[in-house]
Amino acid sequence: MKVILIEDVKGLGKKGDLVNASDGYARNFLFPRKKAKEATKGNLKILEERSEIERNKKDREIKAAKELAEKIDSITVKIKAKAGEGGRLFGSVTSKEVVEKLLEQHNIKVDKRKLNMTDHIKELGNKTIDVKLYHGVVGKIKIHVSEEV
Repeated sequence: MKVILIEDVKGLGKKGDLVNASDGYARNFLFPRKKAKEATKGNLKILEERSEIERNKKDREIKAAKELAEKIDSITVKIKAKAGEGGRLFGSVTSKEVVEKLLEQHNIKVDKRKLNMTDHIKELGNKTIDVKLYHGVVGKIKIHVSEEV
């Protein structure tokens, strides 16, 4: 029997999948627990409409992420910090500080967990950090750390 899954079912499929299930499994387990519904013409049409809406939403999100990546690639975040001899900072510049300055200087809000900083910035100068905006969409933010006067 062909059924449309309403939620993820281990060993069978993910939400929204059209799968074959044995008649007994469908009638005795999936339907009573509201995990699936029968694949009628009406239900298939509803499934197609929902998947089309989800595809359009995903396309819009990818487009917005690519536009944000282009914008981020063209800007530089300037951060001032106290430094000692040889350009070593007292403390370090963290991803939280970078996100705050990005919002303050360029009005772009990014989650600090999206920044791909393997380690904090501990020296004066320029750095480039990857920003994961969406699956497969990465922007590169330039950071200029200068000495506080």
